[in-house]
Amino acid sequence: MQGFPMDAAADQRFDVNLSILFTELPLLERPAAAAAAGFTAVELWWPWVDSPTPGASALDGLRKAIEDAGVDLVGLNLYAGRLPGPDRGALSVPGEESARFRANIDVAADFARSLGCTALNALYGNRVDGVDPAEQDELALENLVSAARTAHRVGAALLVETLNRAESPHYPLVSAPAGIAVVDRVNEATGLGNAKFLMDLYHLSMNGEDLPSVIDRYAARTGHVQIADNPGRGAPGTGSLPLADLLGRLRKQGYEGWVGLEYKPGDRPSAEAFGWLPAEARAAR
Repeated sequence: MQGFPMDAAADQRFDVNLSILFTELPLLERPAAAAAAGFTAVELWWPWVDSPTPGASALDGLRKAIEDAGVDLVGLNLYAGRLPGPDRGALSVPGEESARFRANIDVAADFARSLGCTALNALYGNRVDGVDPAEQDELALENLVSAARTAHRVGAALLVETLNRAESPHYPLVSAPAGIAVVDRVNEATGLGNAKFLMDLYHLSMNGEDLPSVIDRYAARTGHVQIADNPGRGAPGTGSLPLADLLGRLRKQGYEGWVGLEYKPGDRPSAEAFGWLPAEARAAR
């Protein structure tokens, strides 16, 4: 595996997504495993896929695991259905799913605040057969506005993420401009300015976008970055994306936020999937 140049790594703040890495371990063991691998920050998809409002014991258990591991939670998805799986968000899906999203907003925001997490990610949701897309977009805006206001209450940004057509053919936000347009609509509606773009370089590359151009245009409006190599969604160096160059370009454009490692470890334990990153570059400074 190609190593990540130390001079490039030294300029970044990396965190580990515990919903795609270390998944061979029970949820409550993953924060300590990330710490043992040298990381000081983690992020998560909403971990209770069947429950937007888990009981206090579940929330307290995860909070304690994160605190005991000595890592910071720097990003948390709002309820989005089954991830990984066929669901791609809930907030634009009429009926029970959007109601579950709304029920989750305060629960997720308060959990995030209790751990000092300042980024909440809202996946838009798939198109639904027989439902007017305009109706879904109206519902989405209503729910995103509510989420942005709650995020503001706890001192957090609300992130809007684009996915890719090949893996999420029914998800409507499959380009950087589409994601930015939603960010703009939310900020216009709330006047808070805390909606930000989640720039996932893997998804954008899968859509064939010009990544340097995306970075130059949207770095200033980006609240979080996620990476995986392409093809394969593996660790940097397993594919052909010039991730060191792209992250360097982001820094030159003023981005100083977190870079989430959201890749598949392959046929090995997750702890062995970080050989590309010098040990001294894993702890955020």
